[in-house]
Amino acid sequence: MVALSKIAEILPKDYGYVILVGLESTFVNMWMAYNVGAARKKYEVKYPAMYHKEDGHVFNCIQRAHQNTLESYPQFLMLLFIGGLQYPKITAGTGFVYLVSRVLYAKGYYTGDPEKRRWGAFGHLALLVLLGNCVSFACHQLGCFSH
Repeated sequence: MVALSKIAEILPKDYGYVILVGLESTFVNMWMAYNVGAARKKYEVKYPAMYHKEDGHVFNCIQRAHQNTLESYPQFLMLLFIGGLQYPKITAGTGFVYLVSRVLYAKGYYTGDPEKRRWGAFGHLALLVLLGNCVSFACHQLGCFSH
C-alpha cells in the first residue's frame, strides 16, 4: 500500500486548495441537510415521506434544493478532484464559485418561490469550466496535443 505521504509528493503544490473546496462542499451539503431536518419539524413532514402532500409547499422547495444538489454532487466532486490535478488554483476557485451558487440556489428556493432558485444559475458556468479542466487534463494525459 502506498503511504499517503508518497501520494502527497506527486500531487501539485497547490492541490490543498482543491481539497479545501472539497471539504467545503461537505459543509454546504450538511447545511442543506440540516435545513431539510428543521423544515420537517416545522412543517410536520414525517419520515419516510419525501414531500409534503400539498403541491408547492415550502417544505417541498427546501427538500428539492437539497435533492438537486445531491443529484449533481458526484459529478462535481469528480470534476473538482480530477481537474485539480492539472489546474489546482483555477479548479479550486471555480469549485468555490459553484458552491456559492448552490447556497444562493438553495436560499432562493427556500423562499417557497421556485423561480428564485435561479439566483444560483451562474453555477452552470462554473461546472462548464470544471468540465473543460477535466477535458484538458484527459487530452494532456492522452497526448492529444503533442506532435
